[in-house]
Amino acid sequence: MCYDAEARPPLPPIRGAALDVGEVALTAADGINVAAYAARAATPSGAGIVILPDVRGLHPFFEELALRFAEAGVDAIAIDYFSRTAGTGRLDPEFDYATHVPLTLHETLNADIAAAAAYLRSAKGGSVERLYTVGFCFGGRLSYLQAASGIDAAGVIGFYGPPVGPNRAGLPAPADEASRFTSPVLELWGGADRGIEAEAVRAFDQALGDAGVPHTSVTYSGAPHSFFDRHASEHAEASADAWRRMLEFMGAAGKG
Repeated sequence: MCYDAEARPPLPPIRGAALDVGEVALTAADGINVAAYAARAATPSGAGIVILPDVRGLHPFFEELALRFAEAGVDAIAIDYFSRTAGTGRLDPEFDYATHVPLTLHETLNADIAAAAAYLRSAKGGSVERLYTVGFCFGGRLSYLQAASGIDAAGVIGFYGPPVGPNRAGLPAPADEASRFTSPVLELWGGADRGIEAEAVRAFDQALGDAGVPHTSVTYSGAPHSFFDRHASEHAEASADAWRRMLEFMGAAGKG
């Protein structure tokens, strides 16, 4: 698990207003309904972002994160991974995500993300001009893989997403897929993350470099896994820098 029930995203550097915040129902290409939570920017920058949660799925941290992106001028939607196995109702705080994660499939996760991307590109979602993804831990790995999924992302962002090795849901390792990437990559790592060693980050960067993929890799010294949390006040500087880098990456700095 990446974030506990009490975690909340740090505030973006520039806060504006958000519109039409709340639950939305998506329909994937195979007809399956997917639960999601979206927020429209009152002063849009033209950027839109699909938020890919940690292994717990769509919980309050990621719903609020959608709001915070909208306040920063980025139309946003966060999806739930478990609509196919647990239904589209709100997940209970005690939801047994560990049982459901292995039931997810790479191809259906991509289909659900594609539905979220289509929503952002629609008039209802903001008619975004530039599409991005951001993910955390499990979602970070999945976000990197969107650079090869065919959604025509302008860029992908990952927070502490394991880039090498096996995955409990069978997702391929991003480092192994780098030759297929068609989008720039922004990587955000905790230097004190015990789950992702510096060697793994170097291997990913080497693979991206060998493939000619534009990428920026930032490691925050002393920051643990899940440092991007406003309750982790000792890592506020790292969180503020991560916000700045994300908004600059998306061409949304100074918006909102």
